[in-house]
Amino acid sequence: MTKTDRTPLAEPVSPQEVPDAAIAMLDTEGTVVGWTHAAEQLVGYSAAEVVGRSAAHVLPPAEDAPSASAFAEQCRAQDGWSGTVMVRHRDGHAIKMTLRISLLWGQDAGTRWLVSVTDIGTLSSGVPNGAVRESLLARAPIGIAVYDPQLRCTWVSDVMERHVGVPRDRWFGRRLKDLFPGFEAEALESVMRQVLESGPTKVHEYRAWPPADRGRAHLFSASFFCLQDADGKALGVCSMSVDVTGNRRARERLAILSEASTRVGSTLDLMRTGQELADLAVPLLADIAVVDLMESVPFGLEPSTRIGTTSGRRPVLRRAGVASIDLGVLGLTAVREEVIHVPPTSSFGAALRTGRSHLEPVLDTYAGPWVDHDPTRAQKVRDSGIHSLMVVPIRARRCVLGLAVFGRSDEPTPFQEDDLLLAEELVTRAALSLDNALQYARQRSVALTLQRDLLPHHVGGGAALDVASRYVPADTDHGVGGDWFDVIKLSGARVALVVGDVVGHGINAAATMGRLRTAVRTLADMELPPHELLTHLDDTVRRLSEEDADAPDHLPAAVGATCLYAIYDPVSRRCTMARAGHPPPAIIDPQGLVAFPDMPAGAPLGLGLGLVPFESVELELPEGTLLALYTDGLVESRDDDIDMGLDRLGAALAETGSSLEDLCSQVIETLPTQSPADDVTLLLARTRGLEPAQVASWDLPNEPAAVRTARQAAARQLNEWGLEHLVATVQLIVSELVTNAISYGDGPICLRLIQHQVLTCEVSDSNTSHPHPRQPHIIGENGRGLFLVAQLSRRWGSRSAPAGKVVWAEQDLPSKAVAM
Repeated sequence: MTKTDRTPLAEPVSPQEVPDAAIAMLDTEGTVVGWTHAAEQLVGYSAAEVVGRSAAHVLPPAEDAPSASAFAEQCRAQDGWSGTVMVRHRDGHAIKMTLRISLLWGQDAGTRWLVSVTDIGTLSSGVPNGAVRESLLARAPIGIAVYDPQLRCTWVSDVMERHVGVPRDRWFGRRLKDLFPGFEAEALESVMRQVLESGPTKVHEYRAWPPADRGRAHLFSASFFCLQDADGKALGVCSMSVDVTGNRRARERLAILSEASTRVGSTLDLMRTGQELADLAVPLLADIAVVDLMESVPFGLEPSTRIGTTSGRRPVLRRAGVASIDLGVLGLTAVREEVIHVPPTSSFGAALRTGRSHLEPVLDTYAGPWVDHDPTRAQKVRDSGIHSLMVVPIRARRCVLGLAVFGRSDEPTPFQEDDLLLAEELVTRAALSLDNALQYARQRSVALTLQRDLLPHHVGGGAALDVASRYVPADTDHGVGGDWFDVIKLSGARVALVVGDVVGHGINAAATMGRLRTAVRTLADMELPPHELLTHLDDTVRRLSEEDADAPDHLPAAVGATCLYAIYDPVSRRCTMARAGHPPPAIIDPQGLVAFPDMPAGAPLGLGLGLVPFESVELELPEGTLLALYTDGLVESRDDDIDMGLDRLGAALAETGSSLEDLCSQVIETLPTQSPADDVTLLLARTRGLEPAQVASWDLPNEPAAVRTARQAAARQLNEWGLEHLVATVQLIVSELVTNAISYGDGPICLRLIQHQVLTCEVSDSNTSHPHPRQPHIIGENGRGLFLVAQLSRRWGSRSAPAGKVVWAEQDLPSKAVAM
């Protein structure tokens, strides 16, 4: 009839939860034949004063109550009575009480009445109302049995008979252990003996299977009272049992759901969330739990088929979570992430198609998605003893993301409707977490794709630098950030190196990063020195922030960024750099000595601190020097400060014999975790210098005759380099550029030719005004010089110089003549 449950109860009922009711037993004439210590405390009468006397005499009812005889007839007709009455205490004051009268049956069809009275005033203060107390006051059916000092049953109520399903004739004269061999008889009789010896009320819980609900165990809370005779001696024990299954199940379910709120969805990892759901369900709800997701879901893609539609294809799932009280039975440890093909005609296929749950309380033959295709697995499932099954679809926004399957094998009680309701609630909560993770995965995938598309796919340092790079996105909990890097080829074989970091994560950060990278490239084409470029970039960031703040229905986001911009000149082997709140670069000389240069930090971009100027520093770098530009994600973590990160980076970069690609990999491997909380960007550049033979320069006087001298010098140098085919073109370009320098300047002029991946022709003068091409008028004599230069060059431009400006033009070289 009953068994001990293997799962601990959520919260035992304490004695304080049961009203310490005053109990009196009356015979058919209304005479008190049994009294309790609680009754004496409540109304002031001792057992000696009450037992053997009329209850109406001892406990007079209110004036408007019916007569004792009429009241007895009313109780007999209704098999009892319950309600609220006013009772006078022995000292004369009135007490408002709840009173309940129950009919008891004895041997040979004898009857008696059990009266239980509780002071309502004690229920409104002190210990909060418990589930059992509420049941008593709500007139829940109470099973009553009375036992003599030898613990043999003498009286029993109809409700008690219904609770345990044993006819009352079998109760009389027998002890519990005689009635129910499988019962918790020893524990219950031990409680009754304590009550007989000490007197106070005791509470004990037990389980039984009522005949009306044979398939389900019910939880009962029994209160035991000692009945006293007129001499105050123990007359017997009264047991009052209340079915608290519903209340306890509600508490257990609330406890499970409370655990679900903390244990399921702890991360944005879809597969881990599936495993968390399975782990929660076992053993709180099921002996075995399996969570399968639609095959596309773990990759951040929503299922294409919505509820109520068919795609014509056999559903394919991927196992995300498995849990069992005995993993070895099913071999479940080996099947996680396995691909599962679902037969469309199975209950699993129906749940995926309709989005409705399926309950099999009693399962004779397991019909899972693998049975038709894997007889060995099917036999293992049958051997496991699974006898009850629930299939619950994981739904979100009219899409089925997968299935959760729950089975019982060790627990004999089959699943019922309320178990399915609990399973659906758990799965609904998990579905919310899975949907959040899916939406995040989609956004992260979009942000990552956007960022990777916005970052350079290939970086090259031309003749000036060997370069390599790495980008590691942040972990799934933090999202893709706004890191960026770039390598920009400038005029005169120079190369610009850029590393930046936008505040925040996600698509907005990635988009802002793309805008800033474009802005840096545009500013780099203006040939600005690093500190001037950062000043213009700071204005750009602030304008973007102001535009976003002014946009309607847009919550202004925190916009800011850090940046390091450096320009390396392979002719002079000098590097000029400036930073805006960004970590300093690491510089490793050819002998492996690591240094972090002391350079002005500058304010982060976009903070409105434009009055604080950025400053450039210039360093001379021997050929073979390694430059490392990076973002703070490489050197900062939750557990390490930046100094530890810099030491770790320096130690990794000191491996001078490694290639740049290998060195990048080695640095990334030193990260404390391979799932960093912030994006990690690393840009390595090893310097190269141009040979003296690749550069030729001439100082020219500021006079018209210098044009002819410049043309002749350029022609001789091109012949030495084997570039005779470029002589005519270069002579025209040199003529125009030197002529402009003489016309608009008054200082010395310098002509320089650089042979690297292209041929660069540079003319510098003391005039700070930059030339602007003009469309020549059809009959005009001016405006054709720069127009001609533009037509003859692959590209041309000008840049500022310490003593004026430089105007340059480039020519393509044949591949065999390119100097690397």
